[in-house]
Amino acid sequence: LFEAASEAAISKIEKFKALDIATTVWAYAKVGHENKNLFEAASEETISKIEKFNKQDIVTTVWAYAKVGCGNVDLFDALSEAAISTIDEFNAQDMNDVVWAFREVGHEKAEFF
Repeated sequence: LFEAASEAAISKIEKFKALDIATTVWAYAKVGHENKNLFEAASEETISKIEKFNKQDIVTTVWAYAKVGCGNVDLFDALSEAAISTIDEFNAQDMNDVVWAFREVGHEKAEFF
């Protein structure tokens, strides 16, 4: 089931909105199923649509990638810049989740920290 769903998501990911990308990678991370092809496709799509990610999409996405141990540098650079631009909207839990995620994958962008 996971593989079939992954392939379907990959084939449609260019049509996904920010929320769709974030919740897809979150769902796979939550159940501990990392499909490398799906996470790579979602990473590329996230980078190309990063300006459309709101603070919840950012938090959800960084948590998911950290949970599966996928610290794509370009992705985390883009998410870091997006987090900085929306940081005033973060509550304490959002901040904790984002700091944990960046630390978990070893990505310490100076501007964020």
